[in-house]
Amino acid sequence: MKNMNFKRKLPVPKEIKEQYPLTAALAAVKNGRDAQIADIFTGKSDRMALIIGPCSADREDAVLDYCTRLAALQEQVKDRLILIPRVYTNKPRTTGEGYKGLLHQPDPERSEDMLEGVITIRRLHTSVLANTGLSTADEMLYPDNYRYLSDLLSYVAVGARSVENQEHRLTSSGIDIPVGMKNPTSGDISVMLNSILAAQRSHTFIYRGWEVETTGNDLSHAILRGYVNRRGEAIPNYHYEDMEHLYQAYMAKGLKNPALIVDANHSNSAKKYAEQPRICKEVLHACRHSEHIRGLVKGFMIESYLEPGAQKIGEHIYGKSITDPCIGWNETERLVKDIAELI
Repeated sequence: MKNMNFKRKLPVPKEIKEQYPLTAALAAVKNGRDAQIADIFTGKSDRMALIIGPCSADREDAVLDYCTRLAALQEQVKDRLILIPRVYTNKPRTTGEGYKGLLHQPDPERSEDMLEGVITIRRLHTSVLANTGLSTADEMLYPDNYRYLSDLLSYVAVGARSVENQEHRLTSSGIDIPVGMKNPTSGDISVMLNSILAAQRSHTFIYRGWEVETTGNDLSHAILRGYVNRRGEAIPNYHYEDMEHLYQAYMAKGLKNPALIVDANHSNSAKKYAEQPRICKEVLHACRHSEHIRGLVKGFMIESYLEPGAQKIGEHIYGKSITDPCIGWNETERLVKDIAELI
């Protein structure tokens, strides 16, 4: 393999977990949260889940600051909502170029360092749990890397460009927390539903050099994030008719625990981040007019940070996204309270 330079052997997840362990007390907090979140996706609880936070977790101090504020807000809405911080440490890039997240670059202005990245992302997820009591969400961009955070995460998302990948599907079948499958960028929901079905079944396959057997993940579910048509135009799929169609497709497929998270940004907002509050409220309006849509919709995915918008790397505006633009904290606080009142 002349084009691949093997730089160094990284510690396996077991070694990293031993070096940076999760205490029994924090594990108990996380397990309690997992049970509450699972009840939302199985329908035992009528609360909703908000997977909310920055497009990418670009710096530890600002992310922890954001999550600390989110924890205070969680107390105010705990009877109606469970807030799951987006601590996204892997950033997918359409062309492979650009900032790929903390895993690759613990410092966005320095070169890539994967060993420091693995340590940094584990430290950050642990710090959020320890300082706020909130367990976190991350995107499973690389299935092999899930084990570095498997004792910390309470929610996993599989992105629009990964949802057709066999390894993502099979790995999801061995995860015991909710895994959200996004519709692909083409918008074909049958791809997403097939991914959910695969994740809900048991499989035997090779994972991290082991032959493994999974039992299936009944908490695997749909995320609608909009799509792009053949002319490159963003098309939303959060409207009443879209959710009704998804409900009927769920029923026809016979999937367990029919559930939907609506991604309020990406192609649903045509990347107009300030539209997220309006989109959430439109979905909630649909829920009030359809009992089975209300039963299907389990919450929202919202991109939010301390400051609104986005900046370029090197501008050093604290709490402002260096990837996709997000709503700021004032808008976030208002939106979370509005959602709590409307459900």
